[in-house]
Amino acid sequence: MNEIETKDLSLNDVKHLLRAQIYVGEGKLDMPIKAGTASDLMSDMLTGQNSDAVLLTGLCNVQVIRTSVIAGVVAVVLVRGKQPTQEIITQAREHGLPLLSTPFTMFTSCGRLFSKGLRGVEEKVPAATHAR
Repeated sequence: MNEIETKDLSLNDVKHLLRAQIYVGEGKLDMPIKAGTASDLMSDMLTGQNSDAVLLTGLCNVQVIRTSVIAGVVAVVLVRGKQPTQEIITQAREHGLPLLSTPFTMFTSCGRLFSKGLRGVEEKVPAATHAR
């Protein structure tokens, strides 16, 4: 079996690959992104290994920011061109959490990041915990 090359991306790489608009985090473009995760179910974010990960989500509410902070996510990307409200932007800024928006769907966004070497958070979880 061929090993798939993995690569950390910077927030700037993510921004460019996803043609994203950045709302919060201009000063953190050099920040490393070590993994990716995607979910619209915020309760799932509290059960995983999400530290150092970028979250891609179609949800556009303040709870996304609150949950991401608790889960240790390092950046949030809203998919399908979702535009954050001022309240969401303010919460992200208060927590120092980069916030971006991409015109791509969640599937396409994940694929674009994966194709450049970013891997999912499940690769940080011991194999024995994966469902078989």
